[in-house]
Amino acid sequence: MKAVVLLNMGGPNNLDEVEIFLKNMFNDKNIIATKSNLLRKIIAFMITFSRKEKAKNNYRQIGGKSPLVEISSKLVEKLQTRNKNIFITYATRYTPPFSKTIIKELIKKNINEILLIPLYPHYSTTTTKSSIEDFIENAEKLNFKPKIKYIKRFYKEKLYNDAIIKQIKNILSDNNNAQNYDLIFSAHSLPQKIIKTGDTYQKEIEEHVFILNKLLKKENINFNKTHLAYQSKLGPVKWIGPSLEKMLEKIKNKKVIIYPISFTLDNSETLQELQIEYKAIAKKYHFQDYKVCKCPNDNTPFINFIQNRYIDNQP
Repeated sequence: MKAVVLLNMGGPNNLDEVEIFLKNMFNDKNIIATKSNLLRKIIAFMITFSRKEKAKNNYRQIGGKSPLVEISSKLVEKLQTRNKNIFITYATRYTPPFSKTIIKELIKKNINEILLIPLYPHYSTTTTKSSIEDFIENAEKLNFKPKIKYIKRFYKEKLYNDAIIKQIKNILSDNNNAQNYDLIFSAHSLPQKIIKTGDTYQKEIEEHVFILNKLLKKENINFNKTHLAYQSKLGPVKWIGPSLEKMLEKIKNKKVIIYPISFTLDNSETLQELQIEYKAIAKKYHFQDYKVCKCPNDNTPFINFIQNRYIDNQP
């Protein structure tokens, strides 16, 4: 029997899991790249200890949990309805359901072929590689040896980009209204040292912006200007930029739409960071209008993309 497993980093299902989420994330060797496991554990402990209360407060602002689990469950449910002969599930990297738990379920179902779909449109060692690596390592530990295929990136895929354009259209009253707004593609930032090691994330983000700008023009959606900025900087090291705050500070047009280009599913960084923190910053800079697009989530265009590109035509 075949299975499709969607992978993402996950998020706290409740406030008690915030500490687990932070601890697991910063113990990830792809996030804190040090050869010493002990040093990584010390760094992870320090970051978790210093950030957990602020993180809990952030999650309180969006209902006390991440929306990722609920959206992932709905996405799986809708895909499973379309596919009676394939088992479809999801595993998350830093909070339940962990890949180890999902693999035990796959073993019980006698799965012999798996397609892993990391729900990160752009490849990064910190996301795609980390999630795939975690799944395969846990499969080996459990002596589970199915045939495994996986997707590394999908930002160039037409159906996926059609789903993005749909989300941008949804926030506009009409296409001609776009000329009154600047559009900012906001991506999760990464430390520059990770990019310097050969991580292709920044290059792929920039190429994706180019692709989307062409599609917007083709759809006759002409924004005043479009920009790329980065969010979620953490700590004193140098991160790729420009930062979203700096971008908001310098934009002259005071009507802006944000599209969270590096995310497929809404999470704390879209609901809390973009819609609350950065909205307050925009207010400080006297913006007349500040809108944030929803991610593709479990909407039909995104489901169609996964179904048509990867389930019906498995690589």
